[in-house]
This record gives sequence, structure tokens and C-alpha cells, in this order.
Amino acid sequence: MAWPPPGSSSSGSRGGGAGAAAPWGGRAAPDPPQGGGGDSRARLPPPPPLWALPEELLLLICSYLDAQALGRLAQVCRRLRFLSSRDVLWRRIARGCLNSGFTQLGTDLAAGIPVKERVKVSQNWRHGRCQRETVLKWKCNLMPWMELDGEYLYLSQAENIQAYQLCAEGTGLQRHPQAIFSGHQEDVCRFVLVNSHIVSGGGDGSIVLHKLHGSYSIKFSAHEQEVNCVDFQGGLVVSGSRDRTAKVWSLSAGRVGQCLHTVQTEDRVWSIAISPLLSGQLLTCLGTDFHRGAGVLDVFYETPSLLLSCGYDTYIRYWDIRTSTRKCVQEWEEPHDSALYCIRSDKNHMIASGSSYYGVVRLWDKRQTRCLQSFHLSSPTSSPVYCLRFSTTHLYAALASALHVLDFTTS
Repeated sequence: MAWPPPGSSSSGSRGGGAGAAAPWGGRAAPDPPQGGGGDSRARLPPPPPLWALPEELLLLICSYLDAQALGRLAQVCRRLRFLSSRDVLWRRIARGCLNSGFTQLGTDLAAGIPVKERVKVSQNWRHGRCQRETVLKWKCNLMPWMELDGEYLYLSQAENIQAYQLCAEGTGLQRHPQAIFSGHQEDVCRFVLVNSHIVSGGGDGSIVLHKLHGSYSIKFSAHEQEVNCVDFQGGLVVSGSRDRTAKVWSLSAGRVGQCLHTVQTEDRVWSIAISPLLSGQLLTCLGTDFHRGAGVLDVFYETPSLLLSCGYDTYIRYWDIRTSTRKCVQEWEEPHDSALYCIRSDKNHMIASGSSYYGVVRLWDKRQTRCLQSFHLSSPTSSPVYCLRFSTTHLYAALASALHVLDFTTS
């Protein structure tokens, strides 16, 4: 008796094509349901993907992710890449990073730059990854000072202050100054840039005020010896001199150049700053029992009650005048026992300092006790870092004969 071949039906065409038999005698697989008579569960739509959720819910879910998880989420698809780049997700992470453009109070100082990019560059600051370049050189050794304002860098060279435009595409600046501000007979010691005005103090004992966009300028004699430091806020100028005095000057109409207060000190004044409270009065003296010669060379206010100081005794001190004026709340020691000429902070976690030997710039994290990174910019000739300024992407350091820039946008 002959068996039917595999795949054939023993009943021929009966059943109206109810389905072919499985190979080698297996059970026949049922046909998929047709029309409305099949199983209703088979017609349910597939579950929606994650990105189909409302955007507000997605942002809430993603807000629990760290930087690494957000980076990996961006690799899933275009929509999640766009979503994971939103500033609102990176703001919390950025406030814990170094030099990300956020202050302790959450104020955004670099609103035009995506927060995700700032977090990425912040890792370069922490790990010291940067490109170095010498953008300006001069023949004679000087004690330059500088200020950074948007697209321009203002640099004192001898008796003049020169404004250089920064290059938009990189770290450099234009070699020829866009403007030159003069008026002193001797070298400019310090100057400040406030509200479109430059106020400078010079070795000739005078103070000069220039308007950035215009020919308006004022000059008046302030001290018997050189003016080592100045500051300017709200129509008031304060100055400190080698003649052991600090003075408060008026720039209001009808009283320009009039001395309002004179503070006698026991030593020459190297650094001075106006409290943002703008009271115009001497509030207090910080610290006690400092040995003679432990002069303060730079002061930087973060808030009206928080300020940083540095100087000859090799310490960075962090003061909170709400708690104590006799003792600082935190201090860091320069590891090579060098005097500190200048200091700046991002008003959050990072401090940058300039040392007196070999052009050493150091980066500090306030949450740590030791120096985070060091950069030696003067070799083989030793030079102090007389002044430094930084943005979220670049650091500028002025030495005795050159201006150096560190670019932290390198990948």
C-alpha cells in the first residue's frame, strides 16, 4: 500500500483549503484570522515606544539621569538626541561642575552657550586638557594688568591701556589694538573696567577715567606716590597707594575728583576692592595677627559677603564676613611656597591663581584641599603671573614679557 507523499492531504480537497498539513505528519498550523471572526487580542496595536510619551514626562524621567547616561541616551535616535541636549536637563549637572558658567546662587553667566557643551568643556578644566599659545610678546619686562569683556581684552602696557579684539574662531586675538587709552606719565599699575568706563591708577600718582566709546576722559592727582590699585562702582572710586593711604573719590557731577574719605594704613596698599553693598564706609578689617610683610596682593568679591584674597604669605583665603572677620572659613596653601599675585573664581567651585615664579597658574576646587591642576607658562626664564582672567572656555595669563592663552575647548 502506497503512502501519500509529504505535504499532501489524505482527504484530497475536502475542507475547502482549511490549511496544509505540517511536514512529516505534524499537526496543521491554523490560518490567521480573517474578517471579524478571529481572536480580538491579535488586533491590539503594539505598545508605544518611549519617545511617544509627552515631552514633559520624558523630561521628568531624564532629569534623574547623570551625564554619562544622558550621553548614551542621545545615541538611540534623533529625537532622543535632541531631547537629551535640552538645557533644563544639564543645568543641575552643570552647577556641580567647574567653571560651567553658574554661580552658587544659580545665576547663569554664559547664557548664550548650550549647557551641555559647558559641561563637556568643564571636564577639560578638571583634567587639565588644553592647548597653549603665546598670543602677544613685548621686548621690555612690564607688570601688565588686564580685563576681559566679551569680544575684547584690555591690556596695560607701560603708560597705555590697549584694547584687542578676540578672534571668534579660536584662541588668538588681533595683533593690532582696536583702541589705545592714554593719560598717565608713568606705567599703569592697575585698572578696572566697569559700566563702559576704564578707571586706572598709575605710577605718577594720578587716576584717569576713560569712556570706552567716546573721547570723554578725566584725570586728577590722587596720591603723593604711585597708585597701586583702584576699584570703581556706582560713581565711587577707591584707590590704594604706596603712601600708606586708601582714599574714596567721587565721580558724581560737580564733585569729580573730590576726596570723600581717607583711611590711614600702617603699610603700603597693594590691593583694594569695593564691596557690592556700595556703602562707601570702612566696614571691618579681616584677619588678625598677620606677620609684617604678609601683604594682600589681590582681592575678589564673589558676593557682598563672600570674598577671596591672596598675597605674599602664599595662602588663598576664603572669607565670609557674615560668620567671622577674624578668621577665614577656608584656606589653601601654594604647594611651592610662592607668593600669589592674582586670583579669580567662577563664583562657584573653581579658583584660579597666579604664582610669583615660573609663570605658574594653578586651578583649585573649593571642595578639595589640594591643587587640582598646574600650568608652567614661563620657561626657562622665571616670571610672575601678574594678572589672569578666564571665560568658560579660555584662560588668559599676563606675564612680564608675554600674554599666554589656554584653550580648554580641545576634544
